[in-house]
Amino acid sequence: MNIIINGSLMVPIYEQIVDQIKAMIREGELKENDNLPSVRALSKELKISALTVKKAYDSLEAEGFTVTVHGKGTYVAAANKELLLEEQKKELEADLELAVLKGRRYGISDEDIRSLFELILEG
Repeated sequence: MNIIINGSLMVPIYEQIVDQIKAMIREGELKENDNLPSVRALSKELKISALTVKKAYDSLEAEGFTVTVHGKGTYVAAANKELLLEEQKKELEADLELAVLKGRRYGISDEDIRSLFELILEG
């Protein structure tokens, strides 16, 4: 599995795993019923603690992205379109927030930023 861990980020490693697996599900790289690597295999591949991978898998399951079958493994859950859409909206909101902050750093007024967003929406 192509997961990249960045130890210099302030984001905990398990959250980096969760975010990247969610992105793979949203982008269709992982589909319903796809089997995720075992906790042990992924921890070995990433050279991190198995407890960290377990925490990531537990978080994904709690949010409805995966299902764990004892003795069988962890699988991508049935695609919940509303859940995926909500995740995409959160991601877009975060990107827009960064754009607004960047505009303010450049000294652009909120009114001008609002006008830019309106222009973009009008296409």
